[in-house]
This record gives sequence, C-alpha cells and structure tokens, in this order.
Amino acid sequence: MEEHNQKLPVDSVAKNTTYYTLALIIQKILAFVYFSLIARFLGVEDTGKYTFALSFTTLFTILIDLGLAAVLTREIAKAKDRTRQYLSNILALKIPLALVTYLLVVGMINILGYPPLTKQLVYLSGIIMFLDSFSLSFWAAMRGHQRLKYESLGVVGLQIITVALGGLALYFKLGLALLVAALLIGSLFNLSFAIWTVARRLKINIIPHYEPEILKRLFRIGVPFALAGIFSRIYTSLDIVLLSALVGDKAVGWYSIPIKITLALQFLPMAFMAALFPAMSEYFVSNKEKLAKAFEKAMHYLMIISLPMATGIIVLAEQVILQVYTAEYLNSILPLRILMVSLFFLFINFPVGYLLNACNKQLTNTINLGVTVLVSVVLNILLIPRFSYVGAAYASLISTVVYFFLGMYWVPKIVKYSRWYLIKNFLRILAASLIMAGTVDYLLGFVQWYWLVPVGAAAYFVVLWILKGVNRQDVVDVWRSVTSSK
Repeated sequence: MEEHNQKLPVDSVAKNTTYYTLALIIQKILAFVYFSLIARFLGVEDTGKYTFALSFTTLFTILIDLGLAAVLTREIAKAKDRTRQYLSNILALKIPLALVTYLLVVGMINILGYPPLTKQLVYLSGIIMFLDSFSLSFWAAMRGHQRLKYESLGVVGLQIITVALGGLALYFKLGLALLVAALLIGSLFNLSFAIWTVARRLKINIIPHYEPEILKRLFRIGVPFALAGIFSRIYTSLDIVLLSALVGDKAVGWYSIPIKITLALQFLPMAFMAALFPAMSEYFVSNKEKLAKAFEKAMHYLMIISLPMATGIIVLAEQVILQVYTAEYLNSILPLRILMVSLFFLFINFPVGYLLNACNKQLTNTINLGVTVLVSVVLNILLIPRFSYVGAAYASLISTVVYFFLGMYWVPKIVKYSRWYLIKNFLRILAASLIMAGTVDYLLGFVQWYWLVPVGAAAYFVVLWILKGVNRQDVVDVWRSVTSSK
C-alpha cells in the first residue's frame, strides 16, 4: 500500500505538531536576531529599503495563492487519495497567476517611480514571492497528510541558509541586492525540499493540469480564506508601503524595529491557541460550559504573558534600542512603546478570533478583519503624512483595539463567560505588571538593563502569586482544556 494511504498513529501526529511548533519558534528567534544584525550593519536608510522591498511584494502574494493552500490541506485531509489531482490543478492555476502577479509587481514599482536600487530589490523579492507561493502549496499537501515534521525541517533550513549567506553579505559589505539574494537562495532550498518530500514521502509525481470542475469547487470553498488572506496582507504590510511612499526610507527603517519586535512575539499566542483550538472546536459541539472555561483561561493566561512583557519593554525601550540597535535608531523608541500597548490587545485577540472560528463564525471573523483593515488604511492615510512613523504606530494600536472589540461583541452570543473573572484577573495582572515596571525603572540607575529582565520577571510572578492572579489550579485547568477531548 502506498504511503499516502496509510494512517498515522495519534502519537506520531502529536510529535509532528510539536516539531512544527518548535521549528516556528526557532525560525522566529533566528529571524529576529538576523534582522537585528541587518539593522546594525546597514543603518536606518538601507534597512528601510530592505524592509520596504519585502513588504511591497508581500501585499501581492495572496493574488497567487487566493486562499487555496488552506483549502488544499482541508480537502486532502478528507480524501488523501486525491492528493495528486488537487495539487496538480492548483499548481497549473498558480503558474499563470504567479507570472501575472510578478509582472504586476514590476509594473507597480516602476509606476511609483522608485530609484533603481529599490526596483532591483523588489524584482528579487518578487522572485522570492513566486518561490514561496509554490512551496506553500506543496507543504499544504503534506499538512493534509499530517506530515508536519518535514515542513519543520524546511522552515528551519530556509532560515539557517538565509542567516548564513546573509551574514556573509553583511560582514563583507556586499550590498543590499546580495542580502535579498540570500533570502532567495533559502526560498529556493525550501521549494526544492518541498517538491522532493512530496515525491519521496507521498510517492507521487506532480504534473500540472487543468480540470475546470475541480478548480471551481476549490474556488468556492476558498473564497473566505482568500478574503481573510487579502485583509491580513494589507493589515501587516500597508503601513510600511505607505511610510515609504509618503515619508521615505528612513521612516521605514525607524518603524521596522518596533514592528519586528512586536511580530516576533506573536509566536507565543499562536502556539498556545494552536494547541487549544481543537479542544474549543470539540467543546462547541459537546459542552458549552467547558468552551466558556477554555476561553476564560486562554484570555487569562495570555494576559499573564502579554501585560508584563509590554510594560517591561516600555520601561526598557530606550536601553534596548540604544544598546542593541545603536543611537541611529533613537527615533524607534516612541513607536516601540506605542506598539507595546497594542501587544496586549494583539495577544488577547487570538482567543477571540479562534473562538469565532471554532464555533462556525469564520465569516463573522473575516468581516471583523475587513472592518479593521479599513480602519487601519484610513488611519494610516490620515496620520502618516502628519506624524510619520509615530502615526503608523498609533494607527496600528487603534486598529488592533477595534478588532478586539468587534470580536468581543460576538463572544457572549456564543458562550456565557464570566466578565468578572476576566476583569478581576486583569486588574491583578496589571497591578503586578506596574509594580514590576516600577521596580525595574528604579533599578535602571544601578544595574545593566539585561540583568533586570530576570529580576523583573521574578518580581512580577511573586507579586502576581501574592495577589492571587495565578495559582496551581490555573495551570491544571489550562492543561486539561488542551489535552481533554471530553
């Protein structure tokens, strides 16, 4: 029997999921350290050019995939024997889409009148967009077979190659083009490894071909995913593009530091909610009381993580920016502090969004995201010309808060959760975070900032324990929410 028709044991699936989560953590850490090196070696203006080129092409990536990767995973999971048919059709569709999208990227960057170096960076970044889109389809097929460990190796391999080659380009001052080329080579490895994995592990060779009925069916299923993908790309990249177009590369360079720090921390709620999501989906069908409890505990735990992290970085922002990124990035301090306020809402948006998705409210969640994107676009257009990168930071904060309240409007319509439980724990966590921040701020005059990170963490958890913001039962309850299926 072919390997793709065999069923994986439950423990193998759990191991593969763990591999993928660990790979994402490693990838995020390597990417964050690598970008910090880029910022130090290149300086503000060139960092702005590098960030803009990648963000500009990111806006167009959804035009190649159209949400079909998520559909591919779901449909293959239901009918593994149709892997070849689904993947062949999607690849056949993606080839012309990728070519047209690349030409659109090239045309847009020329219409906007950017200098030759920026155009060259965008051309290279467009090829990366092309390669990554096809990698996404092959890995989506592997996800449908619950073989996540291979994608984990691809993700880590891509990042290691990029860091190694990019590090050499930085050290020998080979220029921005070769720095982007390092990422291109990493993406080429990832695609090659994905193709090899599908051929070797699933025992299938893919030859692109069209079947209109199959593609129509996949498109109908993929519309919500495509809309969500479009909204997500606009939300995460448009501020960088507008900053570049309306203000310039230096503004992008200053803004890129706080944005990268904020996004790098997202893997924490992502990993947590990825583990809890199956349980929430099960509870929606079987036990609404457990669903409410799982939601409450998810909110509680992500508040415990995000509030002290945000307040700590707000206090240490100046020291971190000056000592890690140099005085050239002094203007990054204020937007970093603003985005740390939004970090709290960014974290607790995850349980809200995942709850809606788990309870068949995907369309509602997509509409909420669409409204949030509209708010973000309007605010960026209004605030960036007047306040530059600080305006972009405020736009991000306000739109993140808007998304939270839009989602919370629907939560009581799904489950009867305890508002008082969340409010009282929020106040306890806030009190512990402020006491920690005051302690760290006082000690800054006597101790180097990096020694204050463990000191602040210890002070926070001691105070939180005293205030009964966390106890042993909380840990047990969250663990049961994640592991229990009944």
